[in-house]
Amino acid sequence: MNDNLQEDLVISKIAGELVTETFEYDGGRQVTVYVPPDPTEAVVFAGDGQLISQWGGYLEAAEVPPTMIVGVYRTADEDEMVRIHEYSPPFDQERFAAHERFFVEDVRRWVRSRFGVALPAERTAVCGVSASGEFSLAMGLRHPDIFGAVFSSSPGGGYRPPTMMPSPLPRTYLVAGTLEPFFLENATRWASALRDASADVVMVERVGNHGDPFWAGEFPLMVAWAFGR
Repeated sequence: MNDNLQEDLVISKIAGELVTETFEYDGGRQVTVYVPPDPTEAVVFAGDGQLISQWGGYLEAAEVPPTMIVGVYRTADEDEMVRIHEYSPPFDQERFAAHERFFVEDVRRWVRSRFGVALPAERTAVCGVSASGEFSLAMGLRHPDIFGAVFSSSPGGGYRPPTMMPSPLPRTYLVAGTLEPFFLENATRWASALRDASADVVMVERVGNHGDPFWAGEFPLMVAWAFGR
């Protein structure tokens, strides 16, 4: 069975529910939430949410606590730099700050109101892949009181570890593939910097390339690490 067919089967067989809302931000930005079939014990807020919100089936197939995924979609602009400016602090501070407010304030407020979910930081993670992997690191460092764990897969290189790390730091799980050396170097850089700052860090290097099947396969392991009973 090829990877795409296997992924389609996992998505189509979910027992949980997918709920999508369109917000006014940026002319209309969607958020899709995977609601697990059992009462939510943990929540993951994710950039590139059109992708990550679909991974609930992987969690259902794994031995992990019922975990809600709040997937905030990327920009619809076809210019990749617009996405990077939203996700990576160094490029466009105004656009990054606007998206940060939307992600941290508006979306979380809606999740509390719509689903009655407002969990403490130790049961809340922020997740991203590639450029949104940078965003997850930025959100974790800037809001450790909200996001107690960071899941960063194959982070890009625009946002690098600051010279002076803030305190406290969230627990961080990084993964990158041996077939994507640029992203593996970025992940390793972050792992070293966080360890030097005495953070709780997992750095996983696996055979794999830059893409959805590689990231989706690691996601249940991240959730188990952060929220395992």
